Amino acid sequence: MVRGLNEIMHNRIAVFRAEHGLSRRQLAEAVDVNPQTIGYLERGDYKPSLELALKVAAVFSVPVELLFSLTPFEAIGASLRRIGVEQ
Repeated sequence: MVRGLNEIMHNRIAVFRAEHGLSRRQLAEAVDVNPQTIGYLERGDYKPSLELALKVAAVFSVPVELLFSLTPFEAIGASLRRIGVEQ
């Protein structure tokens, strides 16, 4: 199936920021962008360049596909139940 060019880019930036105790400003400084850009990314108003996506992933030391996806992410609770982790 070919995806349209206007497809939504889903991300988990806010989840990873919260987990790491980073503000939007701190993440923006780490990847050399304006803090507004981080807000746009988190809301899905802006699709990152490959370079920016890789920089954000590097800040959290995770593969880029753990942060960005063309399909919605499974809810964290559902993921934990699926792998057998009790909440």
